[in-house]
Amino acid sequence: MDILVCYASLSGNTREVARQVSAHCSARGHRVRLLDVEDTQAVAAAAQPHDRLLLGSWTDNAGRNPAEMKRFVAALHERAGRPPAETVAIFGTGETQWGLEYYCGAAHRLARHFGSPHPVLEIEQMPHGMADTHAIHRWTDSVLQPLGVPA
Repeated sequence: MDILVCYASLSGNTREVARQVSAHCSARGHRVRLLDVEDTQAVAAAAQPHDRLLLGSWTDNAGRNPAEMKRFVAALHERAGRPPAETVAIFGTGETQWGLEYYCGAAHRLARHFGSPHPVLEIEQMPHGMADTHAIHRWTDSVLQPLGVPA
């Protein structure tokens, strides 16, 4: 598969999840490109055909997407329209200390916006330990499967 991983990261937490997702995709034999949404090539790359677009975001202000992710999504829609829902999967980082109602809110908003049928991967702050590694690997394997086929 041809996979594009684009992410917005403030402190490096979401970038680290994106790196682990990308590495797992590569280890499974897929072609992967990893880009920060603020990279000048990100929108052009996302507008090109690919099998999966994996988007990651940190959560800002009461569960919202950060400005850089909003700009990326708007530019993508303007350039190429909305990608097919089944090709888009979302991951996010957040902090439960700000309230469970806001935890990874940006990721859930993105999933709703794109109509993604895939589960949202939620990671508390920086991924660490085997539990987070396993969660990232399970999620990545599940979103790489054709819909309806168990991972």
